[in-house]
Amino acid sequence: MASLANKIAIVTGASSGIGEATAYQLAQQGATVVLAARRIEALQTVQQTIQAQGGTALAIPTDLSDPGQILALAQQVAEKYGQVDILVNNAGIGSGKFSEVTCEKIDHVIRTNLLGVMLLTQALLPGMLERRQGTIISVASVASQIAIDSLYSASKFGMRGFSLGLRRQLRNTGVEVCLVSPGFIRTAMTANRSGNLPGPEIVARAIAQLAIHPRREVVIPRYYQAFIWVEQWLPGLVDFVISRAK
Repeated sequence: MASLANKIAIVTGASSGIGEATAYQLAQQGATVVLAARRIEALQTVQQTIQAQGGTALAIPTDLSDPGQILALAQQVAEKYGQVDILVNNAGIGSGKFSEVTCEKIDHVIRTNLLGVMLLTQALLPGMLERRQGTIISVASVASQIAIDSLYSASKFGMRGFSLGLRRQLRNTGVEVCLVSPGFIRTAMTANRSGNLPGPEIVARAIAQLAIHPRREVVIPRYYQAFIWVEQWLPGLVDFVISRAK
């Protein structure tokens, strides 16, 4: 894999799971990684691990549901490094049964999973356009194409629409927009699921590859592409299978 030396990357949700694994992967490829998430102690642990391995990282505690903190993150990185070459929009939270969630929960999920992605991307985009260089990678989900959890899927469908639309708007500008759509991955969000789930490293490697060779969208693991095909062409069958699984 080619080097990411001298590249500045922001990874949101970097305190655990896919974000943490991605931070390690990008740092191993030579990028300077800005770690953004709410949990400062966890962020500092990731930062220290990267530094112990010879990499460069900076932890900036950020609540991606707060527009003010998003703008402060973008400003702080601009002041320290002057540019951002890679943005990994990874921060996200789950929801739950829609009939049981509160209005506050709905607001928090949409702000974190969708609005935060839009606002941070918008804050960093002018600099990328001015330099005619940059890569925006958003971590969606197979749930952005196969709706199961209504609120979570709504946020990820929105992220997918935003990313694909932005990709078309930015064609020939030098700024690349990519999507990563993981299926069930072993993280805190899937802790209650049984079975041998793949680890977050598989997604981190795909993200690092996109940072070097951008593509429209990657589904990880690949076998989920078959499920997406069935959803597109035989949605009634998917309805039946899901109803039987409940």
